[in-house]
Amino acid sequence: MSTLVFDADDTLWENNILFIRVVDDFLAWLAHPTLDHAAIRAVLNDIERANVKVHGYGSRVFLRNLGDCFEKLNERPATEAERREIEQLAAALVFDRVELMPEVAETLADLGTRHELALLTKGEDAEQRRKLAASGLAGHFGSVHVVREKNLATYRGLTEAMALDPGATWMIGNSPKSDIIPARQAGWNAVFIPHPHTWELEHAALDPADTGVLELPSFTALRGRF
Repeated sequence: MSTLVFDADDTLWENNILFIRVVDDFLAWLAHPTLDHAAIRAVLNDIERANVKVHGYGSRVFLRNLGDCFEKLNERPATEAERREIEQLAAALVFDRVELMPEVAETLADLGTRHELALLTKGEDAEQRRKLAASGLAGHFGSVHVVREKNLATYRGLTEAMALDPGATWMIGNSPKSDIIPARQAGWNAVFIPHPHTWELEHAALDPADTGVLELPSFTALRGRF
């Protein structure tokens, strides 16, 4: 029996596409007189990289990023009316329901008959647990871990806390930066399931010669491998 540890956002359910849609609306609303959307997106990316180190992840931080981007590009604070407009743009990020990946529930139910299942997700604790509750998937996991960051220290800490055998543990996710690379550094195996809308800040190059990483085309493909 193996321990299968699952990422949540963009592995179990859609997530980043919601943020992408809000960013597209924000760029259209901003209507900067000289910068095109690509240039503004680059500014926003830099702000996101800086803020994530201090404030972490989640919709509240994302809203802060949009506000900081507005102020940087306009060289002034947003007015109260402009802040309300930005908040309205981000109002879609209310996670009272989630869109599951195809056959996720069925796949987890099947895998759970043969393996121990756990969930490891990063972000704001209450928000991530709200998504999990809305998903209806919580009952499939023996334990749920919401962390500020998924790095080597996180994986080593979870190995100790759960008394895991790294060689029999698999991290399953869509993010090379957070799900695959640090898990491998901690001695775990990893399953990489690419997602077409993975957040840019989660991109990283994987070692094609690493035999401890299994790449699968879809979540349902796990049933044929485990």
